[in-house]
Amino acid sequence: MSPIEFLCRRRSLATQLEQRRRKLYLVAYTWSKDRMLADDLAQETLTKAIRNLGSLRDTGAIDAWLFHILTNCWRDYLRRRRSLEDIDTLGDDEPAWETDPSEGEIVAQVRAAIARLPGGQREVLALVELMGFSYAEVGAMLGIPIGTVTSRICRAREALRAMLNELGTDRPTVVQLSEAK
Repeated sequence: MSPIEFLCRRRSLATQLEQRRRKLYLVAYTWSKDRMLADDLAQETLTKAIRNLGSLRDTGAIDAWLFHILTNCWRDYLRRRRSLEDIDTLGDDEPAWETDPSEGEIVAQVRAAIARLPGGQREVLALVELMGFSYAEVGAMLGIPIGTVTSRICRAREALRAMLNELGTDRPTVVQLSEAK
């Protein structure tokens, strides 16, 4: 490969990485419930990805590679936070979803319900439902077996149904989620 081909390939990959920034941010926000942290995680992911472009073997698997890096950044953040967590703030798990006054009430309720899910279920739900990854891809990204992905997504869906049905609306609550892939 000539130096010019190498630079063009590298520039193309960098462009692809930047185009995926919004998806990285959305997943990081779903996991963290914090806009600033989500932005930091997305930025850290892109920085690490650009720094390690040489380790990407298959450009067709760029999404799985990026979300694997994001997962590692998220876990690193949680490890660092664990040692610094203030005991007085434990239990303050208020959902911190961004709300737009023009959003429907149902959308706000679904977002709040997702925010109350345990972290593992929220991670899997975001990658499968929000980003459309297959169970196998999610398992590879998170470093967990497909069976664990399946059980977490099942538990997350059941918990969402229960939370939304508790709202007591006059009409039945329908939660349309994707099928297993």
